[in-house]
Amino acid sequence: MTESDAQPPERDRPARPQKGWRRWSRSVRLWGVVALSTAVLTMLTNAFVMQPFLIPSGSMEGTLQVGDRVVVNKLAYRFGGEVKRGDVIVFDGAGSFTAEESDPGLLAGLLRTAGAAVGLSPSSDTDYVKRVIGIGGDRVRCCDSQGRIEVNGEPLDEPYLYPGDKPSNVTFDIRVPEGRLWVMGDHRSDSADSREYLGSPGGGTVPVDRVIGRVELIGWPVGRWGWLRSAHG
Repeated sequence: MTESDAQPPERDRPARPQKGWRRWSRSVRLWGVVALSTAVLTMLTNAFVMQPFLIPSGSMEGTLQVGDRVVVNKLAYRFGGEVKRGDVIVFDGAGSFTAEESDPGLLAGLLRTAGAAVGLSPSSDTDYVKRVIGIGGDRVRCCDSQGRIEVNGEPLDEPYLYPGDKPSNVTFDIRVPEGRLWVMGDHRSDSADSREYLGSPGGGTVPVDRVIGRVELIGWPVGRWGWLRSAHG
C-alpha cells in the first residue's frame, strides 16, 4: 500500500457559524420586533385613546403655556360622554375657524404625524385648544353690568382668566345651535376664538363632532405637570 493509498484526500472543512454573529443577529431581530410593536401600539393609542398635543400659541395662558405638551383624552366624549362647559378641548377648526385643510402631501403628512405622535409638533394647522363656554341650546352674551359673560342669564366665575384680562372686549349675544359649541381662550386679549368668527357660517361655533378630545393633563415640562379639570358645570 502506498502512502497516497493510506491517507484520505484533504477536503475543505465547512466554515463554522460564528456564534457572536448569530447572537448579534438575533438581538437585532428582537429589537426590531420590539421597536415595530412599540410604534404600532403608539399609533393605535394616539388614534383611539390618548394623544400628546403641543401648545403652539399663548391663547390659553395662564392655564397652558406655549410649548406645553398636554395629553388629550380621545375617549372622553365617546360611549355616552358629553362635552361640558368649562372643559378644555382640542378640536379641528376646519370649516368653522379656518377653511377646509388642503392635503399637505405624503412626506409633509408623515413628518407631521411623526412629530405629533410624540408631542413635538402640532398635529394639524387646523387643530385648536380652547375652553368650552357654551353648549348647544345655551344663550351666551357679553357682558352684564359688571363686565362678566353670562350663560343662560347666569354670570360666569372665571378664575382661569389671564391676569389683567377682561372676560371680553367684544360684545356678543348668541344662542348656540344644538350640536355645536361656543369656545374661548383663557387669554382673552390674545385669543382668536368664537368671537373672531361671529360673522362666519355657524356664528363662530364649533361642531361637536369636530372635537378631538379633552385635555387631561400637562405632561411636559416636568415642573408644570398637573391635571386639568372642568372649570364649571
